[in-house]
Amino acid sequence: MKHKLLALTLALTAVLTAAGCAGKPEKTNESFAAMDTFMQLDVYGDKAAAGQIRERITALESLLSSTDADACICRLNAAGSATVDEVTADVLAQSLALCESTDGALDITVYPLIKEWGFISKDYHVPAQERLDALLPLTDYRAVRQNGCSVTLPKGAEIDLGAVAKGYAADEAVKILDDSVCKSAILNLGGTVVAYGGKTGGEPWKVGVANPQNSADYIGYVSVKDKIIATSGSYERCFEENGTVYSHIINPQTGVPVSNGIESVTIIADNGMRSDGLSTALFVMGLEKAQAYHRAHGGFDYVILTDDGKAHVTPGIADSFTLSDNSTYDVSVSS
Repeated sequence: MKHKLLALTLALTAVLTAAGCAGKPEKTNESFAAMDTFMQLDVYGDKAAAGQIRERITALESLLSSTDADACICRLNAAGSATVDEVTADVLAQSLALCESTDGALDITVYPLIKEWGFISKDYHVPAQERLDALLPLTDYRAVRQNGCSVTLPKGAEIDLGAVAKGYAADEAVKILDDSVCKSAILNLGGTVVAYGGKTGGEPWKVGVANPQNSADYIGYVSVKDKIIATSGSYERCFEENGTVYSHIINPQTGVPVSNGIESVTIIADNGMRSDGLSTALFVMGLEKAQAYHRAHGGFDYVILTDDGKAHVTPGIADSFTLSDNSTYDVSVSS
C-alpha cells in the first residue's frame, strides 16, 4: 500500500454545536493502525459512530490488502482469477473507471513494478532496465477482465489498490456519519482526511498541506466543510541511490519513479475514491496535464506544490487556501 502525505488537521478543540445534537456534544476519539498507516477519528455527538468507522475500515483492509495472504485482492493476485465479494468488486469497478478517466496515469496493475523497486519489501534498489522492460507489459489496467464479481488478470499481472483504498474507506465513513446523530467529525485516515460538517458556529475545518521539506510542518491549509482531502507526496516513501532520490510513485508508462517537478498533490472533492485516486494520477501527469485534466473534467479542486516554490491552486479554493506565516511558497491560481 502506498503511503500518502499525512495532511495535518488543525481542528479546534472548542465545543461544537451541530444540527441534531442537543446540548454540548462530546468528542469520541479512535486512534489505530490500518491500511499501512496511522488513523485518527474525532467524532462529535455520537459515541458509537467512531467505533463503527474503525470496524468498517478494518474489514475493508481484510479485503483490499495486496500483502495480507488472506485478503481478497492478495488471493486474486496469487490465483490470477477469482470470484470476489461485492465490496471488492465495487472498489475494482470504480478503480478501473478512474484508470480509464485518467488515461492510465492511475493504473492499479502497477504492483509488480512497485515490488521490483523494493517499496513493498523495503529492499530498495534501482532495477536493471532489462527487468523493468520485462515487467512493463504487465502494467495495463485495460487487460483486467471484470464481469460483476468475476475478475481475471493476465498471467503475471497483479493489482494494488493502495491509491484508492483509503478513499473508499473515507466514503464508507461518510455513510456511517450520515446515519449518525451528530454531523460533525474530522477523520484523518493517514493522509486522506474527511472534513465532515463544521466547527462551532458553522465554521469550516482547517486541513493543513504538509511541507515537502518537513512533513511535520505545513505550508498552508484549506478551509473546508463536507469534503474529502487526499494528498500524494514524492517524499512519503523514497530512497536515495548514487545521489538520486527515488519516490514510490511509479509512472506506469516508464516503470520508473515520477520525477517531473511536482512535490505533492492535494485533491479536495466530495468523493473519497476520486480524491485519493486523482492525487496519484495528477502527480503522474505533471503540472500541465493535471491542469488540463481539471479543465476538462472539473468536479474537484487541487493544491499542487512544485519544486520551483509555487503552490498551484484551482479557482474554486483560491479564497479558502491560506499560506502559513513561515511558508516560502508563492500561490499561483490555475486558469
